[in-house]
Amino acid sequence: MAALILIVATTVITLIAWYMRPSWQHEGMMRPYVVFREKRWYQLISSGFLHGDSTHLLFNMITFFFFGPQLEQIIGTGLFLLLYFTALVVSSLPTLFLHRNNPNYASLGASGAVGAVIFSYILFYPLSNLYIMFIPVGIPALLFGVLFLVVSYYAGRKQLGAINHDAHFAGAVYGLVFTLIFIPRSLEHFLNAIGVM
Repeated sequence: MAALILIVATTVITLIAWYMRPSWQHEGMMRPYVVFREKRWYQLISSGFLHGDSTHLLFNMITFFFFGPQLEQIIGTGLFLLLYFTALVVSSLPTLFLHRNNPNYASLGASGAVGAVIFSYILFYPLSNLYIMFIPVGIPALLFGVLFLVVSYYAGRKQLGAINHDAHFAGAVYGLVFTLIFIPRSLEHFLNAIGVM
């Protein structure tokens, strides 16, 4: 239920920022230069409820819809919300420090938190098939996870495109770490699922 509320809230806030309150977009997106100098730490959270365009919003919310409710059922609403909101912050930290002296840099979107949810899910279902647009066959979740980390790390180092690859990578890693710490049985479950135990 919390996952669905987050989807609705994110969509509504984004649409209001687009069509009714443009100031929300400007004030809410994460601007590392401003965060440090004006102490606008709330931007680490508010930026996760804003998106740049319809493709960005739809991709994040559809992805979250497929993984969020299932993960919430597995780990419980309390831990799920803790994961999501702390992931918004933690996934922003690399960007925050890398661009703290760049007055022109801004970032927004829920991708870091959504990545954390996906990678937490992968610990519970490492061999489930994930389907990606334009690829007609399922990819095992574990393989997808490895490829995602490699691509995100490389793209982040090369600063490819107008995508915050550092937030994707940090969110994914945080999702794994959070789950292993707060749900120790997840490691045993993962190892059993891949046939190691």
